[in-house]
Amino acid sequence: MSQELTQELTEYVSGEQMNEQDMGGDHLDQSSEPHLVEVAAYQTDSRYRLVRLKGIGWEPMGENEFRLRVRQVFPEIDFDDPEQVHWADRPGEWPR
Repeated sequence: MSQELTQELTEYVSGEQMNEQDMGGDHLDQSSEPHLVEVAAYQTDSRYRLVRLKGIGWEPMGENEFRLRVRQVFPEIDFDDPEQVHWADRPGEWPR
């Protein structure tokens, strides 16, 4: 993870403790979540969105790295299948 990405996530977490609403609901227990990928709520104060990869955890990702990273972990994923990829809000949108 780049230093810039780590710093931005650290500032986000320390500045506004992430709560269930930030994550798009109560999705902290990975074992109970059926989706392979979960994209947290859209935040305008960052160019990243938090993305949970099942079995790995939450990672901040930008639009350009999202598909590459997800495909690296789940090569056969169907990005258009809502059973595999869950967006808390604004599907396919990324802060600029």
